[in-house]
Amino acid sequence: MEVILAILVGILFTAGVYLLLRRSIVKFIIGFIFISNATNLLVFMASGLLAGAPAFIRDEGGEKIIMADPVPQALVLTAIVIGLGITAFTLALKYRFFQVTGTDDLDQLKRTDQ
Repeated sequence: MEVILAILVGILFTAGVYLLLRRSIVKFIIGFIFISNATNLLVFMASGLLAGAPAFIRDEGGEKIIMADPVPQALVLTAIVIGLGITAFTLALKYRFFQVTGTDDLDQLKRTDQ
């Protein structure tokens, strides 16, 4: 499971960096979303994956119980909310930018200055 998620994180980072280097603002925003999701998965994987283990459980038999750490889960949840807010803000900026300039290509933006 960890190997599959590690490959997925690598693919998301690669696609995100590729899209960030494109000339279109829409592709830039999609690349930002990919990198944000890849970072969230990386933090979640770094905390350790425990299948079926809840964050809080009772110790009834005196035996050692493996628990999932709730701090990375809370950090990832907070990062998801912040990433959603930043994405909504950049989409609103892109909409206004397109209304003013009439293009979303950064190469054509040089011609709008004249």
